[in-house]
Amino acid sequence: MGETILVLAHTNADGALPKPALEALAAAKTLAAGLGGCPITIGLFGKTVSAAVAALGGVGVTRILTVASPHLAEARYATDAAAAEAIAKAAAPTVLIAPATSRLSRIAAGLAQRLGGRADTHATGLEAADGIPKVTRWYYRQRMVADIRRQQRPWVITVDPGSFPPAETAAGTTPVEEIAVTFSDGHLRTRVEGFQSPPGSQQTIRPDAALLFVAGAGWTKKQRDGQSHIAEAEKIILDFLRKSGASLGSSKSLADQTGEGHAVLTFMSHLNQVGQTGSTPRHPKGLATCCHGEEPHVVGWRFINERRAINTDPNCGWAHGKADVLYVADAFEVMRKVNELL
Repeated sequence: MGETILVLAHTNADGALPKPALEALAAAKTLAAGLGGCPITIGLFGKTVSAAVAALGGVGVTRILTVASPHLAEARYATDAAAAEAIAKAAAPTVLIAPATSRLSRIAAGLAQRLGGRADTHATGLEAADGIPKVTRWYYRQRMVADIRRQQRPWVITVDPGSFPPAETAAGTTPVEEIAVTFSDGHLRTRVEGFQSPPGSQQTIRPDAALLFVAGAGWTKKQRDGQSHIAEAEKIILDFLRKSGASLGSSKSLADQTGEGHAVLTFMSHLNQVGQTGSTPRHPKGLATCCHGEEPHVVGWRFINERRAINTDPNCGWAHGKADVLYVADAFEVMRKVNELL
């Protein structure tokens, strides 16, 4: 039986597509090409979808299915799942591909259950092998890679953001079909009261930043004068983040200090942690400072294209082929000078 693909995505508040949705479309095109050019349908839901439809009209898909409603303005499991189910049943795909945003990750398993299919999440690769779709993803704290094939259909797959370059948009005349979905009071029991977010100056995790700046525990240790300089370390790091627009990462040892009663960087949390038990960011460049480049930490850097590090130890882990460039120097001195230049 030939495969048919549905790319499912939600729109932003302005009706445009988030970047991960275009990456999921690129993944679908890669798979379709490997399957001999099988048809692709795009399914969109949100408060408004007009901007997304206009941008996708000429991307080479068979048709576009939409569900637009004020009730889809906010993320809510019941309404999102109902809209996604209606789109999927209208498209009748064998493979459903969606970006692994928080909104779609929340409904992926439930959607597969409603459709009588199976779900695999956090895919980092998607291709055809011997005419059969194959998913690549990581397991066991990011240290084991698996290739997955399934016989069950439909197969719901969420693709991790950053795994594929985003597809190019283009205006065109692809047929658009609006699907009517009625939301009952039961769908609307959950209400979104509002959003709370830190000021931009306090935001340190920036997935789209060109540079990942990772701080290690060395920033909080005693320096050459025998004293620790936590306040100065905080100022240097925050100044650099503000001036460069970089995203902040942390080694596990530094993140763990919060729960161990040690002096800590007040803006650092486990959300910043990069490595075996943390995140695996995908920034074009990375700069590690005051961390030794141990394997559990470095494994989180596997998607960083250019890796540099600053450490006073010329024999640290970064020097053993894990960094493109190692600066054997004091990170305090180097970053002071960098901030001055910026």
